[in-house]
Amino acid sequence: MRDRPRPSGVGTVIGWTALSAVVPGAAHLRAGWRRTGLTLLSVYAVLLLALLWVALTSDLGALAGQLASSSSQVTTVIAASAVLGLAWFALVVHSFTVMNPGRLPGAGQAVAGGLAGLLAVAVLLPFGFVGQSAAFSQSALDDIFSAPSTPRPANGDGGTANADDPWAGRSRVNILLLGGDADTHRAGVRTDSINVASVDVRTGNTVLFSLPRNLENVRFVPGSPMAKRFPDGFRLPVNPDGSREDLLFAVWEYADAHPEIFGGRRHQGTKTLIDTVGYTLGLKIDWYALVNMWGFARLIDAIGGVTLTVPQDVVFGKYNEGLVKAGTRRLRGADAMWFARSRTNSDDYTRMGRQRCVLGALLSQSDPATVLSRFNRVALATKELLKTDIPRPMLEHLVPLALKVKNAKVTSVQFVPPLINTGYPDWSKIRKITAKALRASAATPRRPLTATAAPSATPGTPTGGTGGTGGTDTTTATGIPRTGETTGPTGRSTADTTDTADSADTGGTATGAPTRTPRPRASATATPDPASPKGISEGCG
Repeated sequence: MRDRPRPSGVGTVIGWTALSAVVPGAAHLRAGWRRTGLTLLSVYAVLLLALLWVALTSDLGALAGQLASSSSQVTTVIAASAVLGLAWFALVVHSFTVMNPGRLPGAGQAVAGGLAGLLAVAVLLPFGFVGQSAAFSQSALDDIFSAPSTPRPANGDGGTANADDPWAGRSRVNILLLGGDADTHRAGVRTDSINVASVDVRTGNTVLFSLPRNLENVRFVPGSPMAKRFPDGFRLPVNPDGSREDLLFAVWEYADAHPEIFGGRRHQGTKTLIDTVGYTLGLKIDWYALVNMWGFARLIDAIGGVTLTVPQDVVFGKYNEGLVKAGTRRLRGADAMWFARSRTNSDDYTRMGRQRCVLGALLSQSDPATVLSRFNRVALATKELLKTDIPRPMLEHLVPLALKVKNAKVTSVQFVPPLINTGYPDWSKIRKITAKALRASAATPRRPLTATAAPSATPGTPTGGTGGTGGTDTTTATGIPRTGETTGPTGRSTADTTDTADSADTGGTATGAPTRTPRPRASATATPDPASPKGISEGCG
C-alpha cells in the first residue's frame, strides 16, 4: 500500500529525481512506492556488488583482452549500453512522475519538467559514450586485425599452444615493428624504421632491437628465392646519382616489385622482410606491425602530444623550411614525427636514437586514463596507423602482455657504428649480441656480492687466474661486459671467464678462509660498451 505523498516544491521534486539517477528507488520511497523503491534499490545494490566482485577477483587486463579478441563480446557491450541507457532514462522519467509534479503551480511545473528532461538526457550520455567507444573499437579492430587466424606460436621442440599456455612453452614472442612510407607510385613499402620487440611472456621485460635502414649486403634465409637470386647478399647496380637501392629498407619494396623471383606469386615483400630480419637477428619473428608515419603523428595528437627533450634544433623539409626547436616541451604529432624522422644535418644513426626517444615517451606517457579520456580519437588514429598480420583471437593474450610491458623493464640495442659496420656487417656478432641481450632481459636480479677483507697472501701464492688458490674472476649473470671492458671475437668479454652465471675460483689463504677478490672498478672516463642493452629512454633527457 502506498503512503500518501507529502506536499512538495520544485526543489524537492527535482532533488529526489536527481537522487534517483544515482540511487534508483530513492524517489519511489519518498513518494510512498515502498515495494517498487525497495526492489529498485535491491537490484541496484546487487549490480554494484557484482561489479565490485569482478573488479576485485578478475584480471582486468585479461578481461580487456577477451573483449578485444571477440567481436561478439564487443557487440554485447554495445547492446548492453543501449539497454541500460534506455532503462536509466525511463527510471528518471518515472521517478519524476511519482513525485507528483502536477501538484506544483504552473510555473513550477514548467521549471521542474525542463530540469527533469535535462537530467533524463544527461543520464544517457555515459551509456552513449561507452556504446560509441565500443562501436569505434569494433570498427578499428575489424579493420586492423583482419588477418586470418593462424596457428599460435610453436616452440622449437614442436610444442603446441593451448588454452593454458597460448605460447606453446616459449619464453618470448617477437614482433617486427616497422615504420613505412607506402607510395602509390611504387610497389611495396619502404621501411624507414626497422625494430623487433622481443617480449618475455612471463614478466613483460622487453628488448627493442633496432636495425639501420642502410644495412648493406643483406643476407637472406638459405634456400629461399631471394637467397638463390642473391647468394652473396643483396646487391644491385648503383643508381646514376650514386645512391643505392639494395639496402635493408628496400627489401619489402624489391620483393613486391619482382614476383618472378617467387614463381609469379605476388605480395611477397612482407614475408621476405620478416624472414630476413629474423634470420639477421637469429630470432623467430611471430608477427609484424607496420606503422604509417603520418598515422603515427595522428596517434600522438590523439593522446594530446608527448613531452620530449630536443637536444638541438632539428631541421626538416625539402627546402629546410621546417624546424623543431631545441628544448624540453610537449610536441604535437607532426613535430614529434619530424623529430624522429628528419635526416637533415644528421644521419640514420642519430635518427634511430631520436626514434627510440619518441617510442619511449609514447610508452611512458600513454597511461590508461589518457587513452580512455580520448578513446574515440585514439581508436580512429590507430585505425589509420596500423597494418598487421596478428590474428584478432591472439589479442586475448597480447593485450594483457602489453599491459605487463607498460610496467616492465624495457631496454634497447641499436646496431649502429661503432657496434657494427653497416657496409660490411658481422652477422655472427649481431646474433651473439642479440642472444646476450635476451639473456640479460630474462635474468632475475641477484643480490650483489660483497667483497670481504682477507689477510695478504703469503709469498709465492698466486692471487688470480683460473685454478689458482688466491683470487677470483667473476662475471655477471648475463655476460654483458661491464663498463670499460671490450668483447673478443667470440662476443665474450675479454675480462670474463664465462657469460652464463656468476662464478668464482676461490681457494685457501694463509688462514684457510675462502676469499673473493673484488674486480677492479672501471674508471669514470671509461667508454660504455655499445653492445650493452640500454633503457629505452636512456639519453633522452
